[in-house]
Amino acid sequence: MKQEVFSKELNYIKNEDIRKSLEIMLAYVPDYFFAIPAASTGKYHPLYAQGEGGLLRHTKAAVRMAVELYGIYKFNEREKDLMIMALVLHDSVKKGIEESKYTLFDHPLVACEFVKSHSGELPIFKEDIDFLCECISSHMGRFNTSDYSEVILPIPKTPQQKFVHMCDYLASRKVIQISFDKDNNIIGD
Repeated sequence: MKQEVFSKELNYIKNEDIRKSLEIMLAYVPDYFFAIPAASTGKYHPLYAQGEGGLLRHTKAAVRMAVELYGIYKFNEREKDLMIMALVLHDSVKKGIEESKYTLFDHPLVACEFVKSHSGELPIFKEDIDFLCECISSHMGRFNTSDYSEVILPIPKTPQQKFVHMCDYLASRKVIQISFDKDNNIIGD
């Protein structure tokens, strides 16, 4: 079950409605998410994010970065929970709802539409959906344009959006290595 793969990350979420919302969304995440590498070339991600399950490990690493860094930021508990949800979902449809051959440059916007399309099922507020979408849509930070797309992605503006981007960015740095066990769990958790 998809939720079991993220049991540790779900347990970081204190608010029951936010946790339940993430569980609901995980049921809709395309199966390919759990198998593909974080990037097709391996150019922008560390070894742990390459190969089968790499995108899953990248996502878990981004969430772990957030948990490790929360102690030095003054976010409230609801913001922390929603940022974990945003990090779990930020690349959830990286190749689209139906798997395309390549990563979609506009995948942050596709992920927002993905969340919004299921918002009626989620026991969280409209303001929470807006918060999630603002964090997800801006997670690429300054890497918001591409030679292959006319889309310009939003730049993070709020401290929460910048934090989500930073956690994603750190989880994609080759100089930061994280060890995973055979079940894609971070060793040392």
